[in-house]
Amino acid sequence: MNKIKDLLLNFFPLAMGKRLKSAIIFLAIVISIPLLIVAVRSQQPVTIDVLVWAVESEQMEDIVADFNEDNPDININVIEGPNETDQVEDLYTASFLLGDSPYDLVYMDIVWTPKFAAAGWLKDLSEYVSEEELDEFLEGDVNGGMYQGKLYRMPFRTDAGMLYYRSDLLEEAGYDPPETFSDLMEISQSLQAEEKAPWGYTWQGRQYEGISAMFVEVLAGFDAFWIDPDTLEVGLDEPNAIEAAQFLKSTIEEGVSPPGVTTYEEEDTRRLFENGETVFLRNWPYVYGLAADSDIAGKFDIQPMVSTPEGRSGACQGGWGFGIAESTNHPDEAWEVIEYFTKAETQKRYALEEGQTPTRRELFEDPELVEEYEYLPELLEVLQNAVLRPAIAQYPQASDILQRYLSAAISGTMTPERAMNAAARETRRLLERS
Repeated sequence: MNKIKDLLLNFFPLAMGKRLKSAIIFLAIVISIPLLIVAVRSQQPVTIDVLVWAVESEQMEDIVADFNEDNPDININVIEGPNETDQVEDLYTASFLLGDSPYDLVYMDIVWTPKFAAAGWLKDLSEYVSEEELDEFLEGDVNGGMYQGKLYRMPFRTDAGMLYYRSDLLEEAGYDPPETFSDLMEISQSLQAEEKAPWGYTWQGRQYEGISAMFVEVLAGFDAFWIDPDTLEVGLDEPNAIEAAQFLKSTIEEGVSPPGVTTYEEEDTRRLFENGETVFLRNWPYVYGLAADSDIAGKFDIQPMVSTPEGRSGACQGGWGFGIAESTNHPDEAWEVIEYFTKAETQKRYALEEGQTPTRRELFEDPELVEEYEYLPELLEVLQNAVLRPAIAQYPQASDILQRYLSAAISGTMTPERAMNAAARETRRLLERS
């Protein structure tokens, strides 16, 4: 500012009046203030805001701190959200609907992608990443970040439904691991009759998103489908889909699954398995590490989900990743954050420190990770059988319909045929309205 003042005073004659000189000095100050503000702002780091559910925001603290230390020009600001992921989704949705979202990054469940992308809330990431780079990630995770041929979400950690089984009990009884639904029922009933376990098979049957995730695996196993995202064809009332719902009901009717399974979530079923009360369990990868520290350590194994001879093994693709908010003023800096989180070194660290499953294929054969988590090569086989929930903008409503009618089918308030026919009709009406 002094340089500007001196320049102006030297430019004008010394005989200039004091009043005019004062005016020139004032003008110099007025001109300098915006320049100073710009200079100060240019030295401040760009802040990238992201909302993360409470549990995981704590798990990310050290990784975020290291990024901020190594990147003085960018500051990641993690805003702690509720523990319920549905509430986090609601907060993101509300902020975008208001039109002035404070978030630059969107940390999202895989099933949010089509809804957020269809609404125009996410940037297309295709320009930032090549096909060769995407090939380094699990195919199911990449596909879960796509909507109508464009990439809106980069995968950070993955999930997939799988079948846990008591390897010790099967070996003692001379059984190989099951390949079909019939095998699963036969082995369960045999071991129950020998009083090896009270229950044969547990799964998530409560009316919530977990029942939809579980059912897409059973549908794949019966060579059936829910909604084709390309054609919007609905398959819930096809014979194979009705048979899939009937199978779940039969596990309860025949005493293979406990009656209470219609109210179970992931943790309810995990505890039964770890307590030795069930032979088979459908659940996510997180259970492995917990069960390895329980009384059944060394007595269980995992495999892809069973199927009919005509169907295919299906592992419902889950997981979390990052998108860039369309409204952000800092898309390039936001992408730098995504690159940091999704690179192999960060994913490996997150796996070792927090037990989360990476999305880069190479890490499933990393010697240090395999030493810590010996099941990773087997898990890779499961993940390669991934099936996606329908990538449609109306997914939340479609899932709600399926949850209601499938719950009615397994609880006995409607027959599986009637329930699936009703679910199909209501789903078609939803898609037609949209």
